[in-house]
Amino acid sequence: MTPNILTIVRIILTPLFIICLFSSYSTAKFWSLVIFVVAAITDAYDGHLARKYDQVTIEGKFLDPIADKILVSSAFISFAIMGIIDYWMVGLIIFRDLFVTGLRFAMVSKGLEMVTSRLAKFKTGIQITVIIFTLIFLGLQQGIAWEWTMPILAIIEQYRLIYILTFIVTLFTIYTGVNYLYHNRPIIQKYLSRSI
Repeated sequence: MTPNILTIVRIILTPLFIICLFSSYSTAKFWSLVIFVVAAITDAYDGHLARKYDQVTIEGKFLDPIADKILVSSAFISFAIMGIIDYWMVGLIIFRDLFVTGLRFAMVSKGLEMVTSRLAKFKTGIQITVIIFTLIFLGLQQGIAWEWTMPILAIIEQYRLIYILTFIVTLFTIYTGVNYLYHNRPIIQKYLSRSI
């Protein structure tokens, strides 16, 4: 099915994104941006297709969030390796996403389904926006910088805007995780009662 194919494509694009991000070629950072944007678009489009054509499958429900976490986590881990952000930020973001994803799969195994709030979807959108912002900065700084962008890049560096934005994203990510657990507490209680 097309939605699942798009999800698999997103997983395949992730290592290509990482290779370009760490490549020494002058335009490699630009191509990492292009690949990430394409992958992010498939994230929005596969869900739209699945709902529109009633092609929502068990495999799709499993693969889609996994593909999202692989793509986003790979970007944040790469930024930490490059020294742009701190590892503790990445650790909290990944822990939240893995914990919630694992909990959802555990619920499904008991025939239960947790409700995904708009806040959680907004969280993913913010994460992707900050990643794209960072990739644009890296592309301009290390490859295809134009003279008129130099003052902007200097301000971003001077005020550590990428670090601050990622810090805000980290706090918001943790908040959405707590909010997600709170609003799904009746389902979690039902799951725990079935597990006893």
